[in-house]
Amino acid sequence: MSTLPSENGPEDANNRSFWMPGNYQRTVKRTEDSFQACNDIVACFQERARVERQYAQQLSEWSNKWKPLVDSSPLYGSLLRAWQCFLSSADRLASLHASICRSLVSEDGDRVRTWQKDSFHKKLFGGFKESQDFDTGFARAQKPWAKRLKKLDKAMRAYHKVSRKEQLASEREAHAQGNPDVAIEKQRKIQEERELAQQEAEKVRSRYEKVLEEVSRYAPRYMEEMESIFDQSQEEERKRISFLKQAFLSIHRHLDVTNNDSVKAVYNELHNTLMAIDEQEDLRWWKNTHGPGMPTDWPHFQEWTPEKKNKKGKKVVEKKGTIDRSVMIGGVRVKALYDYVGQETDELSFKAGEEFLKIEDEDDQGWCRGMKDGGREGLYPANYVEVV
Repeated sequence: MSTLPSENGPEDANNRSFWMPGNYQRTVKRTEDSFQACNDIVACFQERARVERQYAQQLSEWSNKWKPLVDSSPLYGSLLRAWQCFLSSADRLASLHASICRSLVSEDGDRVRTWQKDSFHKKLFGGFKESQDFDTGFARAQKPWAKRLKKLDKAMRAYHKVSRKEQLASEREAHAQGNPDVAIEKQRKIQEERELAQQEAEKVRSRYEKVLEEVSRYAPRYMEEMESIFDQSQEEERKRISFLKQAFLSIHRHLDVTNNDSVKAVYNELHNTLMAIDEQEDLRWWKNTHGPGMPTDWPHFQEWTPEKKNKKGKKVVEKKGTIDRSVMIGGVRVKALYDYVGQETDELSFKAGEEFLKIEDEDDQGWCRGMKDGGREGLYPANYVEVV
């Protein structure tokens, strides 16, 4: 079996080895770690979904804020249409990012949650059935091995103990033989102690070798059983990794707007609108609408026609053009965006920020009818206010 290199030496690496008693717990804990990772993935991309939603809202707010100002700007023709296209593009992008938000939550998030529920089965008193099954399997396979290791460790310690005792006896014997102050009887006794220690060391060594041989014979079976449980754990983890890979790819597909046909269409349309800005056409429109190209009734001789006299007691009622407006019941509260000073007696005057009621919708010429708090009614330009 192979082990990873360790900076702490072979002894420490051996203690941390998968094959040592209890060290399989890291593999067992991987199930709980994977469950928690799913929670973290869902939370992570739910937060990203909130970012997408906020961006969509900000795009919409930006577009709605500038739309009336752009529509009433002094620009005209293709240049005005180009500016307006930026706002309409923002509205379409806002819808796209709102759909990304929904996909991250309802599609990707729910997909991970559903898989998590099907793949991890919680126990009544905590933990997961999958973790318990692996823990039971590893513990059953490792129990006889751990008993043999314990027995081997005991035999090794006993052998090392008698070996130290034998060494001390040998050192005493060597010291006594070279020392004339030690009596012959004492030297014989020390020699006997050394021989007894040597015999005991050989006996314990034999027992240690026998236990080691037994452990070595059992090792292949132990490795086979442990690897069998480990392979089952690896297969479960392979399924998790494979699923989460597909989940990440799905999230990437939703977030990758560079390959989204809707985004490409938005920016292609915007680019085409910008490229369609035609200074000659705009100047021609201005000339024909506000300049020398305007139709004009040049002065000419007009024959005098006597006025018809009306019969006494009857008046001619002059028919005035009526403006088709829809009257609002109760009115709608609006707020002035700019100052306006009425030019006619039937027009309202107001300051920026002032609020009043709109009681008739905008007519074809861009005028609304409003009523101020004092009861005064009058006309005002529709693009000078916004609904509160």
